[in-house]
Amino acid sequence: MGKKVVVWGTGNVGRPAIRSVVANKDLDLVGVLVQNPDKVGKDAGDLAGIETTGITASDDISIALESNVDAVVYTVNADFRPMESLDEAEQLLRSGKNVVTPSFYPLYHPPSMPDDLADRFASACAEGNASIFASGIDPGWTCDILPLLLAGVSADITEIRSRELMNYALYDQPDAVRNLVGFGMPMDQTPPMVLDFSMQMVWGPEIRILADGLGVELEEIRTHVEKRALEKTVTVEGMGDFDEGTIGALRFEIQGIVNGKPMLVMEHVTRIDDDCAPDWPYPSSGQGVHQVEITGKPNLSVTVHGEEHGERGAAGGGNGTAANRIVNAIPAVCEAPAGVLHPLDVTPLNIGAQFKYS
Repeated sequence: MGKKVVVWGTGNVGRPAIRSVVANKDLDLVGVLVQNPDKVGKDAGDLAGIETTGITASDDISIALESNVDAVVYTVNADFRPMESLDEAEQLLRSGKNVVTPSFYPLYHPPSMPDDLADRFASACAEGNASIFASGIDPGWTCDILPLLLAGVSADITEIRSRELMNYALYDQPDAVRNLVGFGMPMDQTPPMVLDFSMQMVWGPEIRILADGLGVELEEIRTHVEKRALEKTVTVEGMGDFDEGTIGALRFEIQGIVNGKPMLVMEHVTRIDDDCAPDWPYPSSGQGVHQVEITGKPNLSVTVHGEEHGERGAAGGGNGTAANRIVNAIPAVCEAPAGVLHPLDVTPLNIGAQFKYS
């Protein structure tokens, strides 16, 4: 018998998480939690676009607290309800459930968690003898384990750059695209996602993970933002109009300063329309890629472009890898000592686990 798993949330990460659990020989899907009343009673397979599973979606969170549940994949978007989501994660841990999640950025790098949050989750993990592991794609594995893997085959490194090049017209979160990322906002506004505080909170942990893995002394973290206006009004399916003259493209960096220079860099070039900011970098294929570029001996460049069954474009592929990163880690998380787990302590590759064997 595999580890018994509940998937909480069936959005952009929750859908591929269901597929990942069902496909994993070491895991058994025993429950799915949803908020949308239209999804209650539907088979998990129907929600995830796969075969019927016999597991029906519920809005009763008690199914995640059952004594036979080993782990919960918590994929609720905490950006819009942070306090409620933290309360739910804490409740799961105190009940003895291991948790894997992309939802809580401060937990990505446990040593730098705010003291109050660190104390809260340390207490919850100790009471339930449970662990929590937080990761994703960006922030997540393209920002930490992939750059560290490549750093191991280079020398005399002067810069490690993790980059997302993405058209957000394919990102199936209209509220986030407008109200967090800021596309369609007036040019004199600063979108919440690129406030210094936000960038430090979301990508600062990834800079610190890299510094830990490389054994370098991080002096400070800096941020930089550029904006470009749409030169025409564009209409995006499912999102409506984005007006000429409003924010149409963003380019920003989070820089980890080592020896006075930006050695560890998280860069994003994001657009709502491909014609905006034509002088900025574009994906090498499709409308979205993630890249790692290492300046050293030799210079290295690796580009990742994902496509996911039933999902739209590269954003869907990225969400799929984020789901697989945390789902495939469940056995290791269940076996780990109680606490908030550092990504370098969680096995990044679980070869074979994603296959079902008869």
